[in-house]
Amino acid sequence: MAITEAVTSVDSVTLEVDDLAAAQHFYATAFGLGPQLRLRACEAASDGFRGFTLSLTVSQPGTVDSLIGSALEAGATSLKPAAKSFWGYGGVVRTPDGTIWKVATSAKKDTGPATREVDDIVLLLGVEDIVASKRFYVGRGFAVAKSISRMYVEFEAGPGRIKPALYRRRALAKDAGVSPDGTGSHRLVIGGGAGPFTDPDGFAWEAAP
Repeated sequence: MAITEAVTSVDSVTLEVDDLAAAQHFYATAFGLGPQLRLRACEAASDGFRGFTLSLTVSQPGTVDSLIGSALEAGATSLKPAAKSFWGYGGVVRTPDGTIWKVATSAKKDTGPATREVDDIVLLLGVEDIVASKRFYVGRGFAVAKSISRMYVEFEAGPGRIKPALYRRRALAKDAGVSPDGTGSHRLVIGGGAGPFTDPDGFAWEAAP
């Protein structure tokens, strides 16, 4: 299979939410993301960790604080307060619809005024078997950008696309500050040129419109 941007891209993610109007208000207020984030009303049963997180990568700590602050003011719950780490600076929140978001930067000092600009959106899928899931996605034309043993795999993403990555489920839950236990729907649908299909861990993909 030839590898092309159309095949390997993740164009959008759709979050399935109980209260569509409330979710639309929250995301417009908290993050102000564009068409890469979509919302869909759904009442599918879901309990505990849904098996994925979304990350916003930004340029400096002040921007992390700005985005997390607005999310908390709009009704999100703090899972990990923003703090310095070996890798940089970041924090984790759970939104009112139950989605876990991490906001982070590799920088440890501000170099200018805080902004609301997001450099990258990363979709981290928690999987049981990194090797098997990596093989599955490579077989569908995804190109590996980074791979760390049996812990983490990051795939290439074109400009303006969402960056897909794989992380061991238990490690991803620990990074988010939650229990790895969870059942039911992921409440996530991934849109891209590779869909439609369902991966080994039950994550649903659909063709991008």
